[in-house]
This record gives sequence, C-alpha cells and structure tokens, in this order.
Amino acid sequence: MGQMIIKCLTIRYRIMIMKSFVFIAFILLTGCKNKLELEGKVLENNTNISIPHRKIVVHALSNQSIPVYKDEFFTDSSGCFSYTLKLNNVYLYNFSIVGDSVYAFSNSRLGFTELKRNGKVLLFYMNKLADFTIAIDRKSRTSYNDTLYVSWESDGVDGKILYPYKIKNYSISSGGNSSDIEFRWIGGDIESAIKTKVFADKVTLVHWELFRNGDRRKITDTIICKRDVANYSYFKY
Repeated sequence: MGQMIIKCLTIRYRIMIMKSFVFIAFILLTGCKNKLELEGKVLENNTNISIPHRKIVVHALSNQSIPVYKDEFFTDSSGCFSYTLKLNNVYLYNFSIVGDSVYAFSNSRLGFTELKRNGKVLLFYMNKLADFTIAIDRKSRTSYNDTLYVSWESDGVDGKILYPYKIKNYSISSGGNSSDIEFRWIGGDIESAIKTKVFADKVTLVHWELFRNGDRRKITDTIICKRDVANYSYFKY
C-alpha cells in the first residue's frame, strides 16, 4: 500500500515538473513578456496598393479552434498598423479584416511561432470587388414551360455568400423568379437581373441550367470582371 502511494506521488511530481518546464519554456520564448508588438500593412491583392483606415478584428482560437473575440484595431492613413497583442497562453489567432462595398472580407490565421518571427513585417491582403450584373431575358413564344436555374462563383467562392445580391424583375406581365426557389425562373415573359459584386480581375463563372421539352442544357459563362466598370453576363433564351 505504501509503495502504491509513493508511486502515485512520484507520477504527480513528474507531471508538476513537466508543467513547470512548459511554463518556463513559454516565458523564455516570449522574452519574459506576455505580449507581442506587431507591425505591418494591409494591401490590395494584385496591385499591392495600401488600404487605409481598415478595421482588423482579432480572435483567439482555443484548443477546439473556437474563435473568441479578443480585440480590434485599425490601419492608419497609409495602410500601416501597430498593435500590441496580449498572449494569455493562446497560441493561434485569427486576424479578420472587415470588408465593405469596395473590398471583400479577408481572414489570416497565424500561430505564435510565426507571429514571433514575422510580427514586425506582417502583410495582410484584401481583394477588390467589381460590380456585376447577371441579366436574364426570355423571349421564346413556345408553349413549353421552360425552367432555368442560375448560379455563379468568383475565384472559387460561391457568389451568393461572397457579397449581398438583389434580384430585380422588370417584366410587368408574368415573368420573375420563383417565390419558393430564389434562383429559378419558370416560363413567362422574363426580364430579370441579379445585381451583386464579385472579385475584381478574377475568373467568375456563371452557370445556366435550362430544362425545355424534356431536354437539359448546361451552359457556363466565363468572365473576368474588371475593376471600376460595369460587368455583365447575359442569357437570352
């Protein structure tokens, strides 16, 4: 019995020593500090133009990779930032750059080692957005009850989640997207448009799927939307 107690105490003692070593190593790595001084820039992807007055939200990631809000800061008028990150025994962080109608949301996940090594020369990137309109025009006079489905993606990202969209129906008589399935058009005199934004200077794919008289046609329209201009994809059937 006494030997078992001594053995248990020995195991606990070893665990305490291991925890102490981990704590000491962490202190040595951080230079006896519990914070890191970070500096860097937010740049536009493709052009490397600095983006001023941009909000950056910091989330700490727990062992289950659950993001927990930690802090936020901004770039200055030249697109640069300087920020003190309090560590609090967290080793992984998300730096989320808030998007708007000009630039898309951006997220960078960085660990303690990378922050320690490159914390004074951090570069975060954002993608410029471009106006994009998907126009739909049905002029067919056949009696067939055509069904059209539409979807789109930009640089591999689903367009419906990339940026808010609006569907406009211009036909006064009967044409318009279905009330139960938003991106479906059935028969009628249709003149509609989906207005949204996509990544500028990136490949955007528009997928059309038309069912007519028992036949199914799938068509993909490929377009690179230019910045600061109106971009269109047009489908007439």
